[in-house]
Amino acid sequence: MKSFFKKVKKSMVNYFMTNKLFVSYVVLAFIGTIIARFFSFGHTIFLKAQVTDLAMILLIGLFGYLFKPKNRFRYYLTWLIIFTLIETINVIYYKFFTSFASFSEIATLGQTETVAGSIFEKLHIINFVYVLSPVIFYLTHLRISKTNYYTFIEKINNTKKCVLGVLIAAFICLAYSFGTATRTDYSRIAKQWNRVYIADRFGFILYQFNDLVQTLTPKFSSLFGYEDAARAFENYFINERETKYNTKNEYTNIFKGKNVIFVHMESIQTFLMDYKFNGEEVLPTVNKLASEGMFFENFYPQISTGTSSDTEFTLLTSLMPAASGTVFVSYYNRTYNTIPKYLKDLGYTTFSMHGNHASMWNRSKVHPKLGYQKMYFEESFKYTDDDVINLGINDSLFFEQAMPILENIENENSPYMGTIITLSNHSPFTYTDKYLPYDLSYTYTNSKGNKVTTNYLSGTAAGNYITSAHSADVALGEFIDYINESDLFNDTIFVFYGDHESRLSKSEMNYLINYNPETGNLYDKNDQRYKAYDNFDHELSKKTPLIIWSKNKNIRESINKKVSYTMGMYDVMPTIGNMFGFSNPFAMGHDIFSIKNNNTVVFPNGNFVTNKVYYNNVKGKYKALKPGIVLDENYIKERTDEAERILDVSNGIIVHNLIKKDGSNVLNRIESGN
Repeated sequence: MKSFFKKVKKSMVNYFMTNKLFVSYVVLAFIGTIIARFFSFGHTIFLKAQVTDLAMILLIGLFGYLFKPKNRFRYYLTWLIIFTLIETINVIYYKFFTSFASFSEIATLGQTETVAGSIFEKLHIINFVYVLSPVIFYLTHLRISKTNYYTFIEKINNTKKCVLGVLIAAFICLAYSFGTATRTDYSRIAKQWNRVYIADRFGFILYQFNDLVQTLTPKFSSLFGYEDAARAFENYFINERETKYNTKNEYTNIFKGKNVIFVHMESIQTFLMDYKFNGEEVLPTVNKLASEGMFFENFYPQISTGTSSDTEFTLLTSLMPAASGTVFVSYYNRTYNTIPKYLKDLGYTTFSMHGNHASMWNRSKVHPKLGYQKMYFEESFKYTDDDVINLGINDSLFFEQAMPILENIENENSPYMGTIITLSNHSPFTYTDKYLPYDLSYTYTNSKGNKVTTNYLSGTAAGNYITSAHSADVALGEFIDYINESDLFNDTIFVFYGDHESRLSKSEMNYLINYNPETGNLYDKNDQRYKAYDNFDHELSKKTPLIIWSKNKNIRESINKKVSYTMGMYDVMPTIGNMFGFSNPFAMGHDIFSIKNNNTVVFPNGNFVTNKVYYNNVKGKYKALKPGIVLDENYIKERTDEAERILDVSNGIIVHNLIKKDGSNVLNRIESGN
């Protein structure tokens, strides 16, 4: 045994001494993946992912042996730089989008300029630790270059033996990783829509290579995957889609022939409606609208990397965002069934209004494709640089100049449909000198009986968000005052919706919820004032308001209610369509008043929420939303399968333009009963 271990030790020492460059490359690359996992997922150890990362590092390093010893340095250095870029970009991307970067989104890089502040707000110097990897490798190269290492390696010529050894090691690693993979693992790596799951299960390197393949394949052949997508499309809408939810209800045609204006409220979350400081509500206008109109209290956006543009698309089409890239940039020239198109067919004039560049999210090209006839972008308004907050004209000035435009539309067109997109409350919430004053202070009586005032939220991410949201709400209030005081708009329905969450982190939200201003610390878990706030709670907090409202008191009385059904952005079109007298046969969502408590809201990463649970598809865990909920053993599986079908079918419609190519055939088969 001693002799055996001596031989093994000698062989290992000999290998390391004759493969210093390769070993340095492997160690540095592997450490990089571990650090990236920690910065994104918050943990470092997951054997299957790390074994896969190691296998990819070994396979890539294997080709370095094809070069002469002196040239291997450049090869390994190049790959270390590539790995460093992959890790750095994905960690930053994860912090901002809670997802991972895709080659398909290179086309969206032009949008980065407008959200740069939000991105850099998330960065810290430690996020650039990866640059040390190539630097350390370069220093290693300089050190061994001063010896006769490269000349010695070239003389012993053990390339074949090294290649075989590395290949066997890589094969063993891959055999373990893929041998322990489940059918779900294989399905998701083939479809690539759940990026977080793939990166967590198979590691960063394989994820990025798989993403490159998934991005390039359709570019080489427009028919790639078409037959499977068309078959799934037909099967879903002909055989699987439950038509019982397409029945009439008490709200059918209630708004037929009336005008409608959608108001896109940037980054307004529902939880803000419950907050007040020193007796003043954060969102007094939104609260008033909710109390007067129809308020959907469990409404969830379903965004991916396109954020606001994803919301526009999903709301208007009842389709999910694209699995890769964004519809507004990569797939805008497809045929979609949209709210503006249906209303235009009913004689409506359609318009959109936005205080930013027409090029932002490619809206100048996308909006006509979605059915908007008239568009009012930044160039339609007068303003100075001082009037800009973050991405565009501040909401107060924007609404002020929108009012005469709306009057002209009201006077010249009947009926009409429009979308007004606000901007001021966009992240990062750092324009504190331009926000309206809002007192966030807290006053309490200390143990000595003295009153003490603290402003613990001032300057924090949560405090800045609250101040920004309050300013946006005040501007919205000015707009509502104008509507109420006008002689016009008596036959106009307003639909107010928050487009997505603020992107406050879990820790920032926990600070808002559990900070004790009297002690300067978070509440202890044993304190009765402590509120548990886990990852599930953080996801559930991303609800935004959806409110249907009118200045017409008779209309208000007919719809005034709070709706508790769980609802997603893709349910808006079917619900509004039923009210205005049109129906989209290829909607992925449902009329909420027909489906009611049977609804499932699917998110682009495969997570979903129902009236009973929030399910995390990456971790395979769920949280019951009410005490005492008992689930049938098939409940999660059935809805997980449903979520995957929705994502597959929706993405097939987008990528392969199925409504144009196969829509008529599917409708004919539905009507004929075949």
